[in-house]
Amino acid sequence: MATGGEAFLSVEFEVIGKVQGVFFRKYTHRNAVKRGLVGWVQNTERGSVVGIMQGPENEVKDMKRWLKKTGSPKSRIERCIFKDEKPIPNKEFKNFDIIR
Repeated sequence: MATGGEAFLSVEFEVIGKVQGVFFRKYTHRNAVKRGLVGWVQNTERGSVVGIMQGPENEVKDMKRWLKKTGSPKSRIERCIFKDEKPIPNKEFKNFDIIR
């Protein structure tokens, strides 16, 4: 459980733009771990990056901003779609993984 009895937040994401071949998954992993988030990130055949992140609400919101505005140094983010955002009582993953 999060501190203060708060629920964790879970959200799915898809980042569209120049996000493959620019270490986007590596930087996403690094930023998620730094924020104490769990979940995964993966390239798609469509050229986007998808994933799920779970953790304390403020950290998930910060990560959403990072995915939308920053990304990896050589990425060019056109848009970011978030869906199925919901509070959860416990994290459903142990780590934040890069799926190859």
